[in-house]
Amino acid sequence: MTLLETIRGPRDLDALSKEQLSQLAEEVRDFLVANVAKTGGHLGPNLGVVELTIAMHRVFDSPRDAIVFDTGHQAYVHKLLTGRQDFSTLRQTGGLAGYPQRGESEHDIVESSHASSSLSWADGISRAFTMTGQRDRFVIAVVGDGALTGGMTWEALNNISDDNDRRLIIIVNDNGRSYAPTIGGMARFLNTVRTRRGYKSLYLTSRAAFDKLGGPGRAMYRGIRGGVHGFLSRFSNNEALYSNLDIKYIGPVQGHDIDALTEALEQAKAYDAPVIVHAITEKGRGYEPARRDDADQFHSVNPIDPETGVPIQRASGVMWPAVFADEILRLAEKDHRLVGITAAMLRPVGLHRFAERFPTRVIDVGIAEQHAATSAAGMAFGGLHPVVALYATFMNRAFDQVLMDVGLHKAGVTFVLASAGVTGPDGPSHHGIWDLATLQVVPGIRIAAPRDGERLREELAEAVAVQDAPTVVRYPKGAVPDPIVALRRSADGVDVLAEDPAHDVLIVAVGAMASTALDVARRLGAQGIGCTVVDPRWVVPVPKSVITMSADHRLVVCIEDGIRVGGIGTRIRQDLREAGVDTAVTEVGLPDEYLEHGSRADIMERSGMTPQHIAHDVMGMVLGSKLPYARGVSNDTGSQPVIASRD
Repeated sequence: MTLLETIRGPRDLDALSKEQLSQLAEEVRDFLVANVAKTGGHLGPNLGVVELTIAMHRVFDSPRDAIVFDTGHQAYVHKLLTGRQDFSTLRQTGGLAGYPQRGESEHDIVESSHASSSLSWADGISRAFTMTGQRDRFVIAVVGDGALTGGMTWEALNNISDDNDRRLIIIVNDNGRSYAPTIGGMARFLNTVRTRRGYKSLYLTSRAAFDKLGGPGRAMYRGIRGGVHGFLSRFSNNEALYSNLDIKYIGPVQGHDIDALTEALEQAKAYDAPVIVHAITEKGRGYEPARRDDADQFHSVNPIDPETGVPIQRASGVMWPAVFADEILRLAEKDHRLVGITAAMLRPVGLHRFAERFPTRVIDVGIAEQHAATSAAGMAFGGLHPVVALYATFMNRAFDQVLMDVGLHKAGVTFVLASAGVTGPDGPSHHGIWDLATLQVVPGIRIAAPRDGERLREELAEAVAVQDAPTVVRYPKGAVPDPIVALRRSADGVDVLAEDPAHDVLIVAVGAMASTALDVARRLGAQGIGCTVVDPRWVVPVPKSVITMSADHRLVVCIEDGIRVGGIGTRIRQDLREAGVDTAVTEVGLPDEYLEHGSRADIMERSGMTPQHIAHDVMGMVLGSKLPYARGVSNDTGSQPVIASRD
């Protein structure tokens, strides 16, 4: 049995010797590489916090002491030390979540994986502990240096410094990266601490000198460390930054030295007021393939060969971000007004090629989606056309800015939302299922949902040509499907993908659901129910031809990969009523609930979003209801399927 297998909870760490703790750290890294290589997941971030997590659980008493992880993608080690060591189905249906999850363990506090929120959580929890007589309980927030680029972090720090009467420890896990290298003034500031030779060499030399003296030497080092730190602080202004906020600062600490981390955390624990512990760590620590990966140091991987880090099965086909990357660069080469903006996700959203070709025209604002949206409004006012590329789930964070800064001012800003719809294994906070419902309430906004790569190119070009309103182009996660060629295109840009003279059902396919809609039409056609399938391309506002075609059918079915409450189907229903069209509408979308992690196929099955489910439900509506009949459609069904008469 390995040492790791004997750890069933954090208190099992208490009896381990220094040598055993080092062995445990090594076993944890071996476990992570072997297991995440099989399932995929966040490997690099977790390899970087092994010693930090061990030290944290040695010093504090979880779950009595509340540990909050910012984003939570670095919580695998925490899971291992709190009794969750079956990683065989990590991020799969029924398996461990890729982020903290309250349903898994009492040790998990915050489930949301959106960055820069942990300090606000910690502020609230610590205030509650103090006000309810639980002042002996500690709150520990683990926040990455990347999260310091988010404004919410500084809002929280401002309030934390306003009340020192609570036991709150903030651990800054500083590895110089968020998804990719951390950018901005704060990153440059922290980088001087990491790289300043005077600090680094003096710290290491002094520590080594006292270590040579054995136990007495180490005790002497601990005794004078405060004075040494005061001397070393002359080499940077890091402490001054936090002291101005009236928060005690300890560090920087070597983030892979369990003894040094334990000592720093014990000091913070004894201070009896908010403390920042600054730990310098290395993302991908101990795994050479991750350390060599300049892009993101194996931030998140699909299954890989654990020896080499090479993907076991490379994704087949072209990915959606690659199509966007090529097209935005092509457009930017022709139009000097185009600029790109992203929030710490340059490569995942596909702006990296634009940045390589025109480095001064692409701005990475860090984890600051609100700032990105309003800054884009300002750029539009100044004569540019910003293209703000984000994951769809992170668009939620900037809704007010889209509504009041971009929309109200009729700013020509294009938002490109990657990973829209069901994304799969990362769970509830990563699904991009709310954008269609939320953004369509912005007056004047125009929303496009391309069904394939060709439509992405078309609709992106159309979007950046709009100068008097915000535009949105959303695309899903994964590989781009084969092109779906339209039978014809209406004057207002609606593509007719399938048509039957018997106008029983009009299926409105939103973006990536086009292939599902065609499959549904084939299944219904086999039962004698004639279907027309259209792709509006621009789903908001609803094109006039969709209204016209709806009037010629018995039933309109809108299939979308967003929540059905307040989605595109609801918008169509409202527009039909306003136009005096009484054709029935059914909205087929995702339920208004937080969808658990799992494969996209599993989630769509659970949500009733497969062609089989949809066709079965629609057939029941057509055969078992009193829907009005369109011209030329027989109402003499008897026990037989509806058979349309042919003109």
